[in-house]
Amino acid sequence: MALLFASSDARILDRIRKGDEGALVDLYAENRDPVRSLVTRNSGSADDADDMLQEALVTLWERVRGGRFHYSARLGTFIYATARNMWLRRLARARREVSGLLTDPPGEDASPLELLIEDEESDIVRSAIGKLGEPCRKLLLLFYWEEESMESIAVRMGMANADTVKSKKYQCKKALEAILRERMRRDD
Repeated sequence: MALLFASSDARILDRIRKGDEGALVDLYAENRDPVRSLVTRNSGSADDADDMLQEALVTLWERVRGGRFHYSARLGTFIYATARNMWLRRLARARREVSGLLTDPPGEDASPLELLIEDEESDIVRSAIGKLGEPCRKLLLLFYWEEESMESIAVRMGMANADTVKSKKYQCKKALEAILRERMRRDD
């Protein structure tokens, strides 16, 4: 059965590599219901779902055509996970915007000294992240700043799966903590 999926996906990937946009039409039809179900179950509309599916298909198209796509799961799984991650990021962004409207702007009551300390702490963390090796720097930025899921990071960084990313994130966090501890020892 898995061989059947692999051969079907292989044909579609071959069509995309050749620039056959009809492959996207086929993928859209195959993946519309699962993505619609996901988005509508999570505060979205059918139009939102169609947008997420289109964005996921564009991502797939660009990666395959650019030679950056690593086939490690069924195409349907990749499309669903990509649409899911995009939708969750959109929801998180909307929540931040709403909470920003409901609260005072950050730092409004902060003293100049508090603002200076916050700025300095940001610079220290930024500097420490700069000292990490490339895989760690990229992984931490994707997870904490871009709020990517473990599955998405695995795909983007060519890692085996989400568990591998989770393990590597733990190691990277420990390395960052060590750099920050060393910095604090030097400053004391």
